[in-house]
Amino acid sequence: MITTAAPDFAAALPNGGRLAGLDVGTKTIGVALCDAGWSFASPDKTIVRKRFSADLDALKALVAGQAVVGLVVGLPLNMDGSDSPRTQSTRAFARNLAPLGLPVLLWDERWSTAAVERAMIAADVSRAKRAERIDSAAAAFILQGAIDAMTR
Repeated sequence: MITTAAPDFAAALPNGGRLAGLDVGTKTIGVALCDAGWSFASPDKTIVRKRFSADLDALKALVAGQAVVGLVVGLPLNMDGSDSPRTQSTRAFARNLAPLGLPVLLWDERWSTAAVERAMIAADVSRAKRAERIDSAAAAFILQGAIDAMTR
């Protein structure tokens, strides 16, 4: 199941269980995880993209190792809310996650990377450390937005 509606996504999930947030880029996939009670999201790691089968294997290992019950994938919409070429590739990526057998929530990721980068700059994180951590931190920002919407 793939949806853009947080209530539908929440209804498809078991009570509790960890969620993974994904910030899908052309070169990397930022990964974040939340606690089983859906209270807070934390950056986890960045997967360097290769071919899709390798990406899927890495995500399968994550799902199995962390007992993930659902995926929140950042959806890169244009500022006016319309689809962009990246939006279409992200939707295709989400469809290709079907072998994982998990519900997928496509969540608006507008401003996520910019917000995280501003916070990192304010925290005086070096440029090198920002580059290393930005994708997983953006995934955490996306995931936190989704879990906040589901637990209101």
